[in-house]
Amino acid sequence: MITDQVINHITEWLKSYAVNANVNGFIIGISGGIDSAVTSTLCAKTGLKVICLEMGIHQNEAEVNRGIEHINWLESNFPNVSHSSINLTNTFETIKNALPSGVDNHGLSMANTRARLRMTALYAVGQAEGLLVAGTGNKVEDFGVGFYTKYGDGGVDLSPIADLLKTEVYTIAKALDIVISIQTAAPTDGLWKDERTDEGQLGATYPELEWAMAYKGDGSDLSVRQEEVLQIYEQFHTANKHKMVPIPVCVIPEKFK
Repeated sequence: MITDQVINHITEWLKSYAVNANVNGFIIGISGGIDSAVTSTLCAKTGLKVICLEMGIHQNEAEVNRGIEHINWLESNFPNVSHSSINLTNTFETIKNALPSGVDNHGLSMANTRARLRMTALYAVGQAEGLLVAGTGNKVEDFGVGFYTKYGDGGVDLSPIADLLKTEVYTIAKALDIVISIQTAAPTDGLWKDERTDEGQLGATYPELEWAMAYKGDGSDLSVRQEEVLQIYEQFHTANKHKMVPIPVCVIPEKFK
């Protein structure tokens, strides 16, 4: 990968898209993770207006601190960047308490609800400010294992890093001089009260999943671990396929119309 050219290409793509859409710039949710850090920096490099939104919901303190450190770094380097902090904890608790009995105890449902609340906040502020919601998903998560929330962090206007593998995102982060605490932190979706990581939830590392995503062999030359990783990848890819394809539409035959 020719890193500097990739950075320039994405930056110009972002700027061109925003200008053609006649909007003021971009809004990005800042999580304290590598993907949102890289995406927000690329948006900042366009010179257009950028708002970084920090949206805590029972957030891990380390994630919050990394996010704030990144926002401070961005604002000190790019005068077009500003930020807002919204604490959505009480809003989340209100929704949780209003749901039917038992739903509030479903861990995955509540984790995804947190992501969907953040999406709602991003679009509310973004629309008021004339900004596009910039997605932070990478290629492995968006098109490989589907590791994102449908209509949550998957609800965006454009995806600047979705053609980059996770390892390539780290390469871009290093070139952009993203704060070290983010570059060295274990990736996490930040949707749980504990400190679980992305790779812990997936059962495989990102380099392993990237290998599985590209694998085209017949399986005869695989090690035990490679077979396990390939199975993990296929299970996630199959289960989350509904996130990666257009919404099914029941087409009415012409003879019924």
